[in-house]
Amino acid sequence: MASEPVAVLIVEDSMSLGSVYRAYLRHQPYAVSHVPDGASAMARLERDPPDVLLLDLQLPDMDGMDILRHVHERRMPVAVVIITGHGSVDKAVDAMRYGAFDFVEKPVASERLIVTVRNAVEKVHMRNFVDRLADDFRREGYHGFVGSSLPMQAVYRIIDSAAPSRATVFITGESGSGKEVCAEAIHRRSDRADKPFVAINCAAIPRDLMESEIFGHVKGAFTGAVRDREGAARQADGGTLFLDEIAEMDLDLQTKLLRFVQTGSFQPVGASSTEQVDVRFVCATNRDPLAEVAAGRFREDLFYRLHVIPIQLPPLREREGDILELANAFLVRYAAEEGKQLAGFDADVEAVFLAYSWPGNVRQLQNVIQNVVVLYDGEHVSRAMLPPPLDTIEPDARAAPPMHRPRAPKDQGQSAAVPIRPLKDIEREAIERAIAHFDDNIPQAAAALGVSPSTIYRKRQTWDRGE
Repeated sequence: MASEPVAVLIVEDSMSLGSVYRAYLRHQPYAVSHVPDGASAMARLERDPPDVLLLDLQLPDMDGMDILRHVHERRMPVAVVIITGHGSVDKAVDAMRYGAFDFVEKPVASERLIVTVRNAVEKVHMRNFVDRLADDFRREGYHGFVGSSLPMQAVYRIIDSAAPSRATVFITGESGSGKEVCAEAIHRRSDRADKPFVAINCAAIPRDLMESEIFGHVKGAFTGAVRDREGAARQADGGTLFLDEIAEMDLDLQTKLLRFVQTGSFQPVGASSTEQVDVRFVCATNRDPLAEVAAGRFREDLFYRLHVIPIQLPPLREREGDILELANAFLVRYAAEEGKQLAGFDADVEAVFLAYSWPGNVRQLQNVIQNVVVLYDGEHVSRAMLPPPLDTIEPDARAAPPMHRPRAPKDQGQSAAVPIRPLKDIEREAIERAIAHFDDNIPQAAAALGVSPSTIYRKRQTWDRGE
């Protein structure tokens, strides 16, 4: 989708000067509009803040400095350029104190105005870029992932960059580290999100059936093939084919897969003709792929064909800041499913979680929490509830972290019936509730939500456009 043009608002009581400024900027890539008074400017700032504001100080209904102070106090993402015929050092100093980008005296030449607005636009773009980086850095979850640790922020950014392309992604990581979650995130962030996501676990299917699982077969191709069967390759047409534990694939089948990856065509088992599909490949393994190549168990040409964009998922022991976030998320989920009242962890339980090495990674943590929820009742998870081997861990009591509590509804039994809502809807509801709570004071709402005010202004503009 093309980006919105930069919005420039001229606030000038002289209609002739407003027309002159618009003429100066007519060949620039901006959406330029003009209002003749302060009330109209204030209404526009509240409804749809521009990127750049060209502001006259002498307005018929108010002092332009009041508008500048309004922008400054509410930390609006607007670059303000003062244009006035009543310039003075004191006014210029006041304008800069309240965050004005520039102070220009009338009459202003066309080239001066063009350069000033261009510089202001560059400042806006840089500020938005920094804000987006900051928002991304704070992400606590991402398309199925839970976690805000630095290693996971790096994974999220790679997915952001890789997902829109057609390039093959090769995911590596220990068992239980979330490779299928990563593959689904890539699919959901791509332009194929409304097409099928088909996953095949190459370690879970007998080798003599694997070719049929991927490419399908025709009736009579082998004993038991009583009808034509569509394989994963056909099912994933237009979407994403995820080949998990690909290092377990038989060498002969690797040869056929290489041809499929290269040409997009395949031949069902027992068929005499080939079929063509449009598939984006994502694969994963918990082994060292280069070691598998060196040992002759994985074709080198297939490896380099698939290993276009590598993603290395960190083990849970390297995501220390995420362990309690994940534990709380699993506790809320399973308590709701089982109708239990468990709503948090004792401090010594949290200390155990942080001290343990989690060889089974996220899957092991998930199983531990499910085990506790199914077997026990109570308000908090205690040490006595932990299954082996966590019940033998003795962390340093001095290192015990402060107690964390998941944000769970009081009635877990009823919450199990509540449908899962899209994250963007929950985010919008939280933002609008915060804005209402602080009587439309965007900076206070932003501070309470832990984001920058410009982030809220940008999201509101996106909602107004129906995106």
